Amino acid sequence: MDVGTASHDFIRSALKAGHLLPKATVRTEEMINYFPYSYPRPEGDPAFHTSVTQKATPWNPNTQLLRITLPGQMPRADKQPPLNLVFLIDTSGTMHDANKLPLLKHRFRLMLGQLTASDQVAIITYAGSAGQVLAPTAGDQTAAILAALEQLQTGGSNHGQAGLQLAYRTATQMAQAQDITRVILAIDGDFNLGTSDPENLKALISKHRDSGIYLSVLGFGRGNLDDPILQALAQNGNGQAAYIDSLSEAQKVLVDQLDGALFPIANDVKIQIEFNPAQVAEYRLTGYETRALRRADFNNDKVDAGHIGAGH
Repeated sequence: MDVGTASHDFIRSALKAGHLLPKATVRTEEMINYFPYSYPRPEGDPAFHTSVTQKATPWNPNTQLLRITLPGQMPRADKQPPLNLVFLIDTSGTMHDANKLPLLKHRFRLMLGQLTASDQVAIITYAGSAGQVLAPTAGDQTAAILAALEQLQTGGSNHGQAGLQLAYRTATQMAQAQDITRVILAIDGDFNLGTSDPENLKALISKHRDSGIYLSVLGFGRGNLDDPILQALAQNGNGQAAYIDSLSEAQKVLVDQLDGALFPIANDVKIQIEFNPAQVAEYRLTGYETRALRRADFNNDKVDAGHIGAGH
């Protein structure tokens, strides 16, 4: 169970520009999860409230659509643990467009207003090489954080591997017991220096995921984005991938739905559904092609599974 939405945003932007995308880019579960729904929320201790609905399939009267939803709880603000956030920002030459680094700076200002003195923020950038532009700083030190953001300039290639390694080292130094530590990668394309193969990236990220550090991915602009790379990063980093190409989308991801992006309520979530063969002749799962588990892996806790945030 994963709650990414990048596919919806990526497709919407491409269609508005008059382009069609490869079939593999259309992930049905991300299209559905993009929208808000008025599902009942869990009350008390349960992490989820299960809802099941069934209706005739609009395009095939001989089949039924079954929708199973698991709305997650939204913990009270005063019970949310401290955050350690490492912003890993691509400052390569292609990030200069208005809907990339300038948009990121503009909306990060609003995001910072939701942090407190118990939170920490660090900023790492990468282009031809990686560097730290803001050492770990208390979340209420808005002026210092904004000053570091404002000095960012674009230029050069994008050495993603070096940036990830430095971001994870910084996050490890910031991590404390009971805190939530997350690397937030802001990127507009692929990694053209260092490790760029999805399988190699998966191995690098999985090693740090097991230490409890989350990774989320924000794709900016359009044209350079490498969808398989973004998916490999987010899925193996216990985080979500989102695609941002406008002020309204930045507001949605970085402000309105921030709790879900930052505060996890369940890790390694796997869902198994068993049908009564006397009632159901056959079924097909819609979506989740890139998230399917082998039958043998369902009860294997060493196999990574989904990550769900507050209110998802």
